[in-house]
Amino acid sequence: MALPKTRTSRANTHARRSQWKAQAVDLATVTTPEGETVRVPQQLAQAVRKGYVKL
Repeated sequence: MALPKTRTSRANTHARRSQWKAQAVDLATVTTPEGETVRVPQQLAQAVRKGYVKL
């Protein structure tokens, strides 16, 4: 495993980590087999359309 050549200060570490932002999940509008229209994450859209996932 690679090791850093020098120690990184707490200020630099915290400044770098503070720039990280979580991304909001993209929602897709899907019609279920029962006829409901729901908004679900894109990864679940196909499963909801086929009726594998109940919401």
